[in-house]
Amino acid sequence: MFIENRQKISKGFDIQLIILFLVFVVIGWFSIFSSAYDPTTFSGIFNMDVPYGRQLVWIGTSILIAIVTLFIDNRFFQHYAYHIYLFFLLLLILVLFIGTEISGAKAWIKIGSFSIQPSEFMKMATALSLAKFLNEGKTGSEKRNTWLLCFVIILLPVLIILLQKDTGSALVYASFIILFYREGMSAQFFIWGAFIALIAILTLYFNELYAVALLIFIFLIYFFVSKNAKKNLVRNLILLGAGIAFVFLVNVAYENIFQPHQKQRIDSLLGKTSDPKGVDFNLNQSKIAIGSGGFAGKGFLKGTQTKFNFVPEQSTDFIFCSIGEEWGFLGSLLIVSLYAYLVFRIIWLAEKHRNHFVRYYGYGIAGIFFFHFLINIGMTIGLVPIIGIPLPFISYGGSSLWAFTAMLFVFINLNDS
Repeated sequence: MFIENRQKISKGFDIQLIILFLVFVVIGWFSIFSSAYDPTTFSGIFNMDVPYGRQLVWIGTSILIAIVTLFIDNRFFQHYAYHIYLFFLLLLILVLFIGTEISGAKAWIKIGSFSIQPSEFMKMATALSLAKFLNEGKTGSEKRNTWLLCFVIILLPVLIILLQKDTGSALVYASFIILFYREGMSAQFFIWGAFIALIAILTLYFNELYAVALLIFIFLIYFFVSKNAKKNLVRNLILLGAGIAFVFLVNVAYENIFQPHQKQRIDSLLGKTSDPKGVDFNLNQSKIAIGSGGFAGKGFLKGTQTKFNFVPEQSTDFIFCSIGEEWGFLGSLLIVSLYAYLVFRIIWLAEKHRNHFVRYYGYGIAGIFFFHFLINIGMTIGLVPIIGIPLPFISYGGSSLWAFTAMLFVFINLNDS
């Protein structure tokens, strides 16, 4: 049903996105090689005992995934979007029972010496599911429930990922707000979202009593100032109660869901604690590495901070440190520019496509890419908490590279229709 002669219907795959993909994986491999290279033990780039050797395998298989994805009939992804979503959702649930714990998160399924992280693929599956749901075009009374059901589609994997104690991957799902904004979600949702974030920060920075007092203060001002406050008293009291419940839920989540090192990082970012030799050590070394690169960098294989393992996770979450140290401000600017262009290109192609499903999916994955590179780079320079998410196509790892490759090339395939 979904196999046909593509040459008869193809407009041509977007070459710019394909070139960007290849550029990213090449930059990623050289960065991983540089951060893991040791001249005293070097035995060739195909050594499977070191990250750069294994990454070559991931890159080769990701290119195979890209090619296979391009030759699938693009109608397949829209027709089976819900099936793909349910498949990876079941894999997420399976992880809770048979998963392997790595770095405090039980998020991997181990098969022999190979481990796969289903939560990486769940992002693409969620984007496809949201695109199909929005494309169905709810009308009338159902229209009011559209955003609620969209949030349900997002919350199901988020809750399971939180149970796996993989907070970083769960936070990525906030990126779908870009899709919702494009598709006309009321500004009130964004105002409420910002207000909820503020209350959460106040709760963590001070304590529950301060946040509850602020909510009651705002409620009283609204009650005496607004003319409609008394008419909607019951609704407003319910909202106040929900707000107070949220405050205490924030504290419960902080104490029971976040790992000790994550809580320490949040406290450090909020300025509640300072531990240069402890929780702040990773961030300080990251800043030193990037800052030492100066304007043009120290040069390939000449980074001292990354070469002597001062920077933690320098092949994965902190791979940007290697780029900043060896290629300096110019290299860092190039990486940021390439990611910005990737997001721009996806949005531009999605916007001009006549199929709304393609537009929805395009905005969904554009938000994911944007969130990943913004948070990853932001955490290496201290702008956001260190939550542990990879830099797309560049960080070491098979699951993330495969998932991002599939995510991008599904869009390239859909855009060809």
